[in-house]
Amino acid sequence: MPEDRQVPAGYHVGTFVNSELHLLSVFPADAAGGNLAPIVANATGMSDADMQDIARSYGHESGFVLPAPADSDYDFALRFWVPNHEMEMCGHVTVGAVWLLDQIGKLSSPTVSIWTRSGPIEARVYRGLEATYPVEISQPLGRIEPLPASVAATAEILSVLGITSEDLAQYPIQNACTSRTKTLVPLKSVALLDALKPDFSRVRDLCEAIHSTGLYPYAPSGLDARTFDARQFPKSSGYPEDAATGIAAAALAFGLLANGLVDPSDEPIRVRQGRAMGRPSEIVVRLRMHPEGAVCGCWLGGQVRQERVDLAPARATASHILPAHSPIGSSSAAHDPHRSLRG
Repeated sequence: MPEDRQVPAGYHVGTFVNSELHLLSVFPADAAGGNLAPIVANATGMSDADMQDIARSYGHESGFVLPAPADSDYDFALRFWVPNHEMEMCGHVTVGAVWLLDQIGKLSSPTVSIWTRSGPIEARVYRGLEATYPVEISQPLGRIEPLPASVAATAEILSVLGITSEDLAQYPIQNACTSRTKTLVPLKSVALLDALKPDFSRVRDLCEAIHSTGLYPYAPSGLDARTFDARQFPKSSGYPEDAATGIAAAALAFGLLANGLVDPSDEPIRVRQGRAMGRPSEIVVRLRMHPEGAVCGCWLGGQVRQERVDLAPARATASHILPAHSPIGSSSAAHDPHRSLRG
């Protein structure tokens, strides 16, 4: 692993104390919507076990803010855990963490650079009542790939989702990725999407076979408005469905572009998710355009709402805690090599 992808130092087993944990709803489309994201704004001193305990306790993707790697240009580092394992990247948690740090006065600039295990992330904070949404984060240019063993894989996807080939739209099932690979399954209608009842007991093995981290069936809900509905069934996160999946929405944007469902412009692509779970969400993706006109990545954004502030569980006494309202910037902590992520 390249040095700047190593886990930054600044946390050690047995040094973490009680710290505020902010429970956010990210990408809410209404007062009941959004994907819940527990975030510790100062995770200095937390061990892997501490982080995973929080993810298991809340049952959601959880985020942990750490000092930036030493001698780097990053403003801070982010790590992500789900109940079953650590993840390299999580879109909604990143959006939520940047929003939170701005709200509690820890950002000295509206543009920030973030270390993650998937690579560098840029973020923009939009302040003021005129802002359509408060935060956008960057994702690289997406990759689109055909399914491995496509005929057999397609049959198994249909079986797991409980649908037939007649339910598919005219576009191919594809693997797409900006940070984590998602399998895009085009359906003919939103009604079919809403009615899906997957066999969750088979999702993990299927995703392993097709080299994916989750199934992402989708359907157009307003082509003229660049609006689509989707659902996400993750491979092995520890829960069967996700209310809003930023990384999957980013991957979908590049699938839509490849299939001619959107044109190459920075006009918003709106991805609605979570309605089947009673957590209506909306993710906004804007293709990132090179000055010469080529697509070179995307911006991912949406609304954020704070639900409550809890006290993160303690394991021992902290050796150092970030000041409550000081801007996050460089850290003197050195890198420590660490084990690779689980799938």
